[in-house]
Amino acid sequence: MVGTRLRVPYAYHGAFMSKIIAVTNQKGGVGKTTTAVNLAACLATMQYRTLLIDFDPQGNATSGVGIDRDNLPGGSVYDLLAGNTTAERAILPTRVENLFVLPARTDLAAAEVELVDEEDREHVFARSLQPWVSDWDFVIIDCPPSLGLLTLNALVAADSALVPIQAEYYALEGVARLLETIAIIRSSANPRLAIEGMVLTMHDARMNLCKQVEQEVRTHFAEHTYQTVIPRNIRLSESPSYGEPIIMYDIESRGARSYLELAREFITRNS
Repeated sequence: MVGTRLRVPYAYHGAFMSKIIAVTNQKGGVGKTTTAVNLAACLATMQYRTLLIDFDPQGNATSGVGIDRDNLPGGSVYDLLAGNTTAERAILPTRVENLFVLPARTDLAAAEVELVDEEDREHVFARSLQPWVSDWDFVIIDCPPSLGLLTLNALVAADSALVPIQAEYYALEGVARLLETIAIIRSSANPRLAIEGMVLTMHDARMNLCKQVEQEVRTHFAEHTYQTVIPRNIRLSESPSYGEPIIMYDIESRGARSYLELAREFITRNS
């Protein structure tokens, strides 16, 4: 695939050490994969060498960047975990310059079962990343919508966790449970794991409930909540069906502008 050059009003200035970010929320339908795909794509257009790892058996991040899940001659993330392929073979370029993907397909669901019998099972993914992860500026992991062994492995491998939060009634309950899990992992398996931040997604400023949830999130998690808010946007909903991040599908849309702003804020926080 040939990389696509996009002009964005921000560019790479300075060097970063490799950083691994797990995009996670055990609740489904909160914009987790949308955030992983589009944040990764925006970072890539800012000239950061970015790897998107699809760690969800549904494989939506894979198809969301235009990769056919049924045609992976170099193998998938499951094959990497099983020792049946190498990162060099499995990682694929996308049509966004500087953005690459380690794809997933449904066979990754088997890893959840197979990891149960592994010694030091929560570190299997981290060990598989260690030899080559320094090749990237940022590694974005799209976690499954659960707190099972796959998500545990992703959080043990990660430097930080980015949490998309849908502006809805039960949002804070789910976040509280996730933060408890992060605290346990930090104390037992990965002391460097930090909270990258929380991102309000699928936000509709016309709805009082969204405003109330946003206020509560910012009150309870003031230090960690991003100023950027991702709106409900039809173009964001359409772009995965075309296998394109929003900046390729419609860079003038509110969704594209919001994710570009999120990427800028992300870089500022990591500077």
